[in-house]
Amino acid sequence: MRTIRDLDTVEQILDAQALFDSIRGPERVIDAGTLRALEQSGNYVVGLYDDEGGDDDAARMVGASVAFFGEPGKRTMHSHITALLPEYRGRGWGRELKEHQRQWAFSREVGRITWTFDPLVARNAHFFLTVLGARVTGYTINRYGIFGGGDAGDESDRLDVEWALADIAKPPASDAVVATVEIPSDVESMRTTDPDAAHEWRLRLRADIEQQLAEGRRIAGFEAGRGYLFTA
Repeated sequence: MRTIRDLDTVEQILDAQALFDSIRGPERVIDAGTLRALEQSGNYVVGLYDDEGGDDDAARMVGASVAFFGEPGKRTMHSHITALLPEYRGRGWGRELKEHQRQWAFSREVGRITWTFDPLVARNAHFFLTVLGARVTGYTINRYGIFGGGDAGDESDRLDVEWALADIAKPPASDAVVATVEIPSDVESMRTTDPDAAHEWRLRLRADIEQQLAEGRRIAGFEAGRGYLFTA
């Protein structure tokens, strides 16, 4: 059994910071003070708990998600981070957490949620573009500079995505795909075992994406085994 709860106590906030730190490494993605400020100002700060034993007091936080409101009048939120402990991935819990975020946004008359992700991470590309139906809206080289955590010291290229909550994107038709760009199946492991090879993939993907965009194509989806699907 699992529950999603607003994080409205100091203890819960500290647990969320510890969870993010355990996943992202020594370069902290967000601190407890910022989490508390976002929560107190009415933004989205929740935890996903494993209640397997049926005891709320003994439930373990296994995931968390943080999003904040965008520009007034645009009816948007920006999802800063959504994370699950590795052993809880692949169970559909991440999708449940994002669906909770979607419904929370809807109830506050928000129509779109934006975020960024590393285009080299295949599991995220599949989840965001194929499972959730978000759309790629932009590409930036080294968005956050070089830091530890998810990029393991490599440059932080990012895809921008937009999740139109009432208009979920569908994969492109086969005959509409004019090009594909492959990525490794598990760059996160590669960054540990062979960081030089992972960096070579970064440079290769950067060149491939820039070439496709320069030719007027756009990323319209992702497919395991083929990579990013480009349409005219």
